[in-house]
Amino acid sequence: MGVEITATGPLFDGRAERAIQDAASDARDDVAEFAEEHVLTLMGGYFRHPTGYYESHIMTSRVSADVSLVHDQGVVYGPWLEGVGSRNAPVTRFKGYSHWRQTKELVQARGPEIAERAVQRHLPEMGG
Repeated sequence: MGVEITATGPLFDGRAERAIQDAASDARDDVAEFAEEHVLTLMGGYFRHPTGYYESHIMTSRVSADVSLVHDQGVVYGPWLEGVGSRNAPVTRFKGYSHWRQTKELVQARGPEIAERAVQRHLPEMGG
C-alpha cells in the first residue's frame, strides 16, 4: 500500500517565490522613485535661483540586491544646501533647505504604504 501526493500550484512550482522576489524588488524601486521625485519637488520649490546643475546630479543607484540609494553624486555644495555643511549657520545666515531630511521623514512615513501597493500588484502571481 502506498500514498501518492501531488502538490501543484504557485507555492510548489516556484511561481510564488518569484512573485515575492518581484514584489520586493518593485517595492524597493517604487520607494526610491518616490524619494527621488519628492526631493526634486522640494528643491524646485525651495531653490531661488536654480542652475539645474545640482538637480541634474540627483539619481538613484542600486547599491545591493536589497538597497537603492537616492543621492546627489557627492556634489561638493550638497551638504551646504541641506544645511549640514561647515559653512551653514552660525558661520553664515543660511540654514539650508533640509530637503533630504524632509524626504527621509516622508519616505519613512509613506514607505510601507508604497511597498504594500507593490505587494498587492503581485498577489495574483502568488496564488492569493
